[in-house]
Amino acid sequence: MFLNKLRRIPLIYWNLAGFAGGCIVGLLIYNSACAKDVIEILSPFGGILVNMLKMIVIPIIFFSIIYGSASLPTSTFGKMGMAVFSWYLATSIYAAIFGTAGAFLFDPDMQISGVSAELLNQVKSMQSSSNQMGNAFVTLLYSLFANPFKSLAEGNFLPIIVFAIMFGLAARIVMDTAKDEQTAKSVKTLLDIIDACQKAVAKIVEWIMLYFPIGIFALTSCCFATFGSGLFKSYIQVAGCVIICILIMLLVCYPLFILLLCRINPYPILWKLREPILTAFVTRSSAATLPVSLRTSLDKLKVRRELSSFTLSLGATVNMDGVCIHLPVFAVLAANMFGIDLTISQILMMVLCVVFASIGAGGVPGGSIFLLFMVLANLNLTPEQIGMIVALALGINPILDMFETACNVAGDNIGTYIVAKRLKMLNK
Repeated sequence: MFLNKLRRIPLIYWNLAGFAGGCIVGLLIYNSACAKDVIEILSPFGGILVNMLKMIVIPIIFFSIIYGSASLPTSTFGKMGMAVFSWYLATSIYAAIFGTAGAFLFDPDMQISGVSAELLNQVKSMQSSSNQMGNAFVTLLYSLFANPFKSLAEGNFLPIIVFAIMFGLAARIVMDTAKDEQTAKSVKTLLDIIDACQKAVAKIVEWIMLYFPIGIFALTSCCFATFGSGLFKSYIQVAGCVIICILIMLLVCYPLFILLLCRINPYPILWKLREPILTAFVTRSSAATLPVSLRTSLDKLKVRRELSSFTLSLGATVNMDGVCIHLPVFAVLAANMFGIDLTISQILMMVLCVVFASIGAGGVPGGSIFLLFMVLANLNLTPEQIGMIVALALGINPILDMFETACNVAGDNIGTYIVAKRLKMLNK
């Protein structure tokens, strides 16, 4: 009887309980003698959740985008694709401008003495990796076209998305223009198999969801047991700037977009997105949150599958509004610390650099740190100065990354809903 009552409790409440319990346990054992032992015990349980999500995200992206690309007539897909790309680009530019304005308003500054030797040593290895990136835009273009099977094995999202879109569109065109019935029937059978694969993957996602409360508890406990609240206090000005800007974006700007473009009360929509936002907050990965976003979009927002499978998979890789808010804050911090007077042209260049860099963030935990090298390079800082700012960012990144990823995922889901509403692609 008691177990039946427990099963009827919605999963979101179990997830919230896991998060709250993890916060309490982590803060209680922070700096205690048993902290290291507890982290060693709990860490694998959190790692299992992240690895399960990473395991399933590549099949979801691959099958979902092929099915979504092939489900609509090419003219309709072209209209939908332009709407999605335009929305993601517009919100990224808005977020970068908003983050820059917030940075100048808060005017963050820090003492260089706060950088530990351990963080500086960590930056040196990252510096050499970032120097190999070369021109960010050219690197991005090259990365779009790669061996699809190698990309599937290595988890490179952009080439997978490009190939899946091309494959889906090609299948649709072959089916629509086939001169013999057998060819059209064969392609239809192939798409039915892909649809069946997509549904089987969705069933695996349901199984993974049952493990969420345990994984969330373990991840949260380890995070707070490692960093405590002291990390936030020591970086209060920078953290406050980023977090407040992200919360305004999440609770004010996004609802305003829904209100203006859809003419409905936005907050019930935002409330329905609480599960993917919480998942993103804990896992710190847009890509790992994708299964939850797809499930929420279909079941709660009633977005048609051919749209949500395309927009959410694409957004998890290229739409990073949280990154666009986060990076300008550290650029302005660098200017304040090293006495650089930013000109209008430098600010505009910084905004564009942030937008293009965010497209390559990759949807993985902490991915924005590597992009910080590209943004800071445009301020003509020395390698030592760039290393100093990245080291400062590393110290607080675990906390900021939570809020940043939650904003990224909220932007993907809200953008998907707005496009669906405008194009009349909501299920009744």
